[in-house]
Amino acid sequence: AMYDQKIEGDVTLRLFVDSAGRIVPESTRVHESSGYPALDSAALAGAARLVFAPARRRGIPVATSFLQPVEFRHPEGAVLKGGP
Repeated sequence: AMYDQKIEGDVTLRLFVDSAGRIVPESTRVHESSGYPALDSAALAGAARLVFAPARRRGIPVATSFLQPVEFRHPEGAVLKGGP
């Protein structure tokens, strides 16, 4: 329904990745909401399927957390100002 309405938004997630590069879903949180709960939920659901190369400290894989932006754009949406 939101796609049909051409709703767009940005969500920032705080992700925690273990030393094997897997997302720890119970630690994933919305850091900055898009203002649309459905977009925030979609970002969280998609993040659970991500896999990363683990961070390394002195060559040893370590767990880490970081902020990950997620942009929802409609192909027919308006051009956002300030973008590239």
